[in-house]
This record gives sequence, C-alpha cells and structure tokens, in this order.
Amino acid sequence: MDNTTALWFCTTMTRRVPDEKVRAPMPYTVLTVCTGNICRSPAAAALLAGRLDDSVRVSSAGTGALVGHPVPERMAELVAAAGGDVSRFAARQATPEMIREADLILALTVRHRAWVVDQVPAAVRRTLTLRELGRLVGTIPAGAFDPSALPDDAARLAALVPLALGERPRHAGARHDDDVVDPYGRPASAYRASFDQITEGLAPLLRAIRPRPRWPSL
Repeated sequence: MDNTTALWFCTTMTRRVPDEKVRAPMPYTVLTVCTGNICRSPAAAALLAGRLDDSVRVSSAGTGALVGHPVPERMAELVAAAGGDVSRFAARQATPEMIREADLILALTVRHRAWVVDQVPAAVRRTLTLRELGRLVGTIPAGAFDPSALPDDAARLAALVPLALGERPRHAGARHDDDVVDPYGRPASAYRASFDQITEGLAPLLRAIRPRPRWPSL
C-alpha cells in the first residue's frame, strides 16, 4: 500500500460518519470470514465498522476459529493506526446461522468463499471475496451508482452489491488473485502485506459509498 492509500485510511476511518436520517429498523449485516478469525477477517471487519454508519452491522468469524483468541499484536497495531479497534476482540467459529443472517459475506480467500457456500448454498449470490468485491466495484460505470440519493449506508450497500455482481462478465476470462495472504505466525512483512491487501480491497467499496472530491486518488 502506498503512502496515499495509507493516509486515506487514516484520515477517513478514525470515526463513524454521523447520519441524521431515519434508518431502517433492521441493520444491513456484513460478515467477514477467514480461517482462524484472528488476523484477516477481524481486521477487515474493524476497518469497515469504523467507516460505515450505524445502519450497517459488521462482524467476523472463522472457518476453523481459534475461539476466544485476540488479534495478534502486529495486526492490531496496523488496524489501530488506520482507525480500527480490535482491542476487545475474541475469535469465534462461523456457523450456518451466522451465514444465513448475513446480507453480505466477505471471504478473505476463494477457499473461504467455497466453505461458506458449502455450509449454506443459498448464500452463493451474497458471498464474495473481499478483493473480488473491490475489483468489481472499481469497474462500475460512472453515474451508475449515486450514494447521495440513498438514506444510509445500509441502503447504499444493498444497491451497490448487485451492481458489482453485474460487473462479473466484464472480468470473465482473466486471471485474478482474489486471496488475502494469511500472515499468522509469519514475519512483520507478511502482516503488512496482508493488511495492505485488505485496505486495497476495501478502498473502492468505501469510496463508492462515500465519495469526497478532496480525497486523494487511489
């Protein structure tokens, strides 16, 4: 991640953006999923939760969770520097019930996506890898999505995700690396690489939901 992207995350994700409009009674739920639920998925969830308004509920879980474990210090420091908070986090195991209740499931690798769909086949159309979603959002034509016309981030996500899925034919036939590397037990450089892949995947999504002309180009 270059300095421009790092600065963008630090300056735009340190607090929730207030929304004075009336929200739907049920929040839009996002579930991020990795293996142990101690590095990648809690980092992604914390960064999303810190940037979206209260109409969206973000949580995480693991396909083989180290239940009760905290986020390792190296990843926690990176998340905190970008405005996220994992200080009270404890890993939990993903369950079919969690998957059924989620409006959007963001898997950290294609294997995690396959695991989710195997658990709940009906979730196939609302389960993407995080990096795939960012890639798809990045090619939505200008003017096709107007976040200012929608009341809150729940409505924005509900409208944006189908548009992103409609971009899949545009990406067909090309090879894409949609996995976020697992840094657990590896050197600090692996944590940085993993974190950068997460933020780079989230950036197109967050910029689409809350575009600001003064933000630097990513």
